[in-house]
Amino acid sequence: MVHGVIFAAWRAAIMRAMPNRWKPNVTVAAIVEHEGRFLLVEEDTADGLRLNNPAGHLDPGESPLQACVREVLEETAYDFEPEALVGVYLNRFTRTRTGDDITYLRFAFAGRVGTHHGWRTLDDGIVRAVWLTLPEIRACAERHRSPLVLQCLEDYLAGRRAPLELVHTDASVLQVPGHTRRTALT
Repeated sequence: MVHGVIFAAWRAAIMRAMPNRWKPNVTVAAIVEHEGRFLLVEEDTADGLRLNNPAGHLDPGESPLQACVREVLEETAYDFEPEALVGVYLNRFTRTRTGDDITYLRFAFAGRVGTHHGWRTLDDGIVRAVWLTLPEIRACAERHRSPLVLQCLEDYLAGRRAPLELVHTDASVLQVPGHTRRTALT
């Protein structure tokens, strides 16, 4: 009973602090390992150069898998084929400059890269794609965009894999008014 009262008071305080209905930002991330190295991107952020998994926001009219394939291409110029769901992560972040309190819901997918399209211009803010070993990644943890960079890699290395079918996208999501209908990757 005491725990329930404490939780209710905590939840009420959180809800008062939020002016509108709370909604997490839905993001996707790719975990790609090749010959003992992991694919990361170096991003120019308000806090300086940061390392991140190839990742980004879910866009209207796409499934999480489609978003992950798109983000890897846009940020690294590699084609990406998702093979498994590594995990679903909830992370809270405060922007240094604005103090904004943001929550992210991240779907991390393991997979492999295919063709590299070296002619492609990378997304704004992406300085370069890099392949680093796990010790190199651990050694520069202070440069990670978020704690999820390493957490997703650790979960991948621990063998956490779930079938892609666990992430279902209803056909209604793929219908965006005024746009051509997409087909679900899953």
